[in-house]
Amino acid sequence: MTMMNATAEKPVSQSIKIEGMSCASCVGRVERVLAAVAGVKQVSVNLATEMARVDSALPIDFEVLRQAVDKAGYQATPAPAPFAPAVPVVPAPGASGYAVLLAALLSLPLVLPMLLELAGVHWMLDGRIQFLLATPVQFLLGARFYRAGWLAARARSGNMDLLVAVGTSAAYGLSVYQLLAATSAMPHLYFEASAVVITLVLLGKWLEARAKRQTTSAIRALQVLRPESARVRRGGEDVDVPIAQVLPGEMVVARPGERIAVDGVVVEGASHVDEALITGESLPVARHVGDRVTGGAINGEGMLLVRVTAVGAESTLARIIRLVEDAQAAKAPVQHLVDRVSAVFVPVVLVLALLTLVGWWLASGDGETAIINAVAVLVIACPCALGLATPAAIMAGTGVAARHGILIKDAEALELAHRITTVAFDKTGTLTEGKPSLAACEPAPGAVDQARLLQLAAAVQRGSEHALARAVQQAAEGESADPMSASDTAALPGRGVAATVDGMRLILGSTRLMEEQGVALTALAARGAELERQGLTVSWLAAQSPQPPRLLGLLAFGDRIKPQARAAIEALHALNIETVLLTGDNQGSAAHVGAALGVQRVVSNMLPADKAATIGAMKGEGKCIAMVGDGINDAPALAAADVGIAMSSGTDVAMHAAGITLMRGDPALVAAAISISRRSYSKIRQNLFWAFIYNLVGIPLAAFGLLNPMVAGAAMALSSVSVISNALLLRRWKPDAHPATTGGKA
Repeated sequence: MTMMNATAEKPVSQSIKIEGMSCASCVGRVERVLAAVAGVKQVSVNLATEMARVDSALPIDFEVLRQAVDKAGYQATPAPAPFAPAVPVVPAPGASGYAVLLAALLSLPLVLPMLLELAGVHWMLDGRIQFLLATPVQFLLGARFYRAGWLAARARSGNMDLLVAVGTSAAYGLSVYQLLAATSAMPHLYFEASAVVITLVLLGKWLEARAKRQTTSAIRALQVLRPESARVRRGGEDVDVPIAQVLPGEMVVARPGERIAVDGVVVEGASHVDEALITGESLPVARHVGDRVTGGAINGEGMLLVRVTAVGAESTLARIIRLVEDAQAAKAPVQHLVDRVSAVFVPVVLVLALLTLVGWWLASGDGETAIINAVAVLVIACPCALGLATPAAIMAGTGVAARHGILIKDAEALELAHRITTVAFDKTGTLTEGKPSLAACEPAPGAVDQARLLQLAAAVQRGSEHALARAVQQAAEGESADPMSASDTAALPGRGVAATVDGMRLILGSTRLMEEQGVALTALAARGAELERQGLTVSWLAAQSPQPPRLLGLLAFGDRIKPQARAAIEALHALNIETVLLTGDNQGSAAHVGAALGVQRVVSNMLPADKAATIGAMKGEGKCIAMVGDGINDAPALAAADVGIAMSSGTDVAMHAAGITLMRGDPALVAAAISISRRSYSKIRQNLFWAFIYNLVGIPLAAFGLLNPMVAGAAMALSSVSVISNALLLRRWKPDAHPATTGGKA
């Protein structure tokens, strides 16, 4: 029953494509209508990706969501399947290069008299010709603004399109009135203002769409790696089959120079594999029998026969793409400020435009000037840049991080990582290779001989995937010890393992476990302490039955420190970040590793709950904590930290608990993850600053008659393009040996 309830309560997440959004106000309206659907728990809409993510307790029919979006004036379509062929991002309808070119050609003659006047040439185009040139720009090329503006007005809301439609219509309508009311002299017309504003806005949307394609380049680069078919060995023959028809357990052939089609384990052959776009590893890595390979990687010089472990949506590549897509679709906490502003922005702008109109009319009695100044207010105030400021930086930041082997699960992790003050590391598999070997096997005096000790230890740990267990198994196989069977095996998290072997109840584990079980270690205590001082991890084997408990012997394990570990610690210190080592290992081994790497604080003999409690205590001191680990026992600490950072070489449980996953077991990527977070957050702040400044400066200038509508249109288009262009500077980021020097700049 408990399992059924857990399953029922697990949130269901749906992604849908939203078409027709143009600014931050559109985002807010779509979120409101989707949140009002029965059963919806949370909604996040991203303007840059034009995607909405809907979380609910139970699945909601897409048609219900589509109708809600339709009532708000937008179009909803199902998001592509997780492993569907890549679909390139295309500009929104009406923002194509052809529409921009045609609008420019029609608008140029209208602007030409102004340009000639600067050169001292006084010439004016006939009013009827101006009307003929401006009308198709206003009602054909500008039809998208009327459609979207009408839908927004019908939904009792506002957006950028409504501001453009109202503003340009006012300028166009005034010009038509002046033209029809004229008797003899050439009236003062404003057709060039309405036409040029529409042209500039279309140009801005076209440039914006092009920039959006660049922000999604990381996703497209990963999608290109998706294989369409695989060469499967069936019935002694190699046949090409669609990737969807490949089953786990089948044998797939990867020829030299080909992309490996599936995740799997090499069962035959040897080669070098290029995994650069998946892990960020710049050099090909050697793969032999027994090694894992990842679908999408490029096989080198040798032919490999691979046993399939995962295909399609369950493959590593598909999971990476989902993680990057989720991160780019998520909303950073700072974005909520923008949402609150944009919710009231358009109504406020409409009121300001009305006040500008009335104020100028009353002050000067000049209706034309009043209308033109009000139009300028409407045009420059379009909140496009506000809506794009945060998602553009998040998309660029998470994309470039993914290319270098750093997967950021969500925007919150990206934003929080820039505030990290302390990084806590697990030891085994994180700072060390995680491939320990048995360095000593010493029986207690009068207990058992060495061969029997190794035989019993191997039996207790048979079937375990723990690194120390594998070391014992390999040592036993090397000694040709006869395998023994075990029963009633039970894992003791953070302590060790218990099992019944040859009628005896045995426990194998840490000093802490022995103390809890009342096992006296006196006979080997001095030897154990000596081995720990050498940096070795000591485990003890004891018999609980028959009573009383008695020590059988000790096993000592050595694990090499990763070559990059010291540089990783130094890089964090260069970023003024405190380093802590939290390990379940003994004090001697932990202190040895900590001293070798220069870690500032070492805490040993920790259970999983102890690690999480220590993280909580450090957070209580006002520190922002990142926890780096790779094992199941690290999951509580990863979840307790402000930002969890997991090694992909570790367990799935650790990766699910972490906000950031490092695709290589390289601890130097921790500093790199913090560096890209700092740069991304810096870009978010810069973008929001410029987006607000455009409006805070531009609206008063327009209201006081210091900006004409054409300049306002150019400034509005420039604001959107500048925020995206600024975010795209993140694509130049690379992991730096000394990220402290560049952590906040791009």
